[in-house]
Amino acid sequence: MTTHTFCIETPQQGQRIDKWLPETLPALTRSMAAKLCEDGCVFANGKPVPKNYKLRAGDALRVCLPAPKPLDVRAQDIPLPVVYEDEDLLVVDKPKGMVVHPAPGNPDGTLVNALLHHCAGSLSGINGVIRPGIVHRIDKDTSGLLIVAKNDRAHLSLAEQIKAHSFTRAYEAVVYGSLKSDSGTVDAPIARSETDRKKMCVSRRENARRAVTHYEVLARYRGFTHLRLRLETGRTHQIRVHMAYLGHPVAGDPVYGPKAVIRQLGGQCLHAREIGFLHPATGAWMQFSSELPPYFTEFLAKLRRETGC
Repeated sequence: MTTHTFCIETPQQGQRIDKWLPETLPALTRSMAAKLCEDGCVFANGKPVPKNYKLRAGDALRVCLPAPKPLDVRAQDIPLPVVYEDEDLLVVDKPKGMVVHPAPGNPDGTLVNALLHHCAGSLSGINGVIRPGIVHRIDKDTSGLLIVAKNDRAHLSLAEQIKAHSFTRAYEAVVYGSLKSDSGTVDAPIARSETDRKKMCVSRRENARRAVTHYEVLARYRGFTHLRLRLETGRTHQIRVHMAYLGHPVAGDPVYGPKAVIRQLGGQCLHAREIGFLHPATGAWMQFSSELPPYFTEFLAKLRRETGC
């Protein structure tokens, strides 16, 4: 069991503890924080508190994270395109079509199955489960760079960098139509759709979370635009939702794009091109880039031919 202690100051007063905890321990989600409270693992001034407890100035908090349990997922010897690896982390160039986490319908063949084999004996135990520390995710049909923490120290450091917006992530995409400006920013909060729980949407509801995407035009083609996008925040489906919100969904996107989806792409034309972060142990700046995969370059070549450029 790992114990964290905190002393609440006046600016934090009045916040719900299940909301404050994930902001303070970034590896926790709000649901995980609520579960810790329900399990009697969160104390204020020596007494267990419920998830809706509101912080008071001077509170002495103690948070007990249980010893991690083994993940009930089998390790599989799946080829893993590793770009970089050391004792704290590894950077993977995930191919299109690979699911990150096992789920109903995808119990194996995932990135986690591959990592359990590759990183045997060196796994993060964050969030109460022994597993590779997936610090951030990319969708099944999004290709590109993903960072994995191999211990709790690395996981917490990288999660804190993402929270502080110092962890850089740049993507490339082809979207429908021609954007009016050569560059811009979408600052629009995102929440889960109330009509389709598998989708996200731009929303002004109270539970919507701020989402910011910066974009610049790399090339314009007949009916399409090639973009570079930089994430300031990292919400589920953020780029896909923001581009659809602008009226320029990502080409090939079967969820947020038009019904007549471009099937040759096998999903959205979106690639995680670059990541940059401070190494959690050395403090050195690390930067990695990934070449555009064949499905992306072949589509660009097709657009060039059709546009006559």
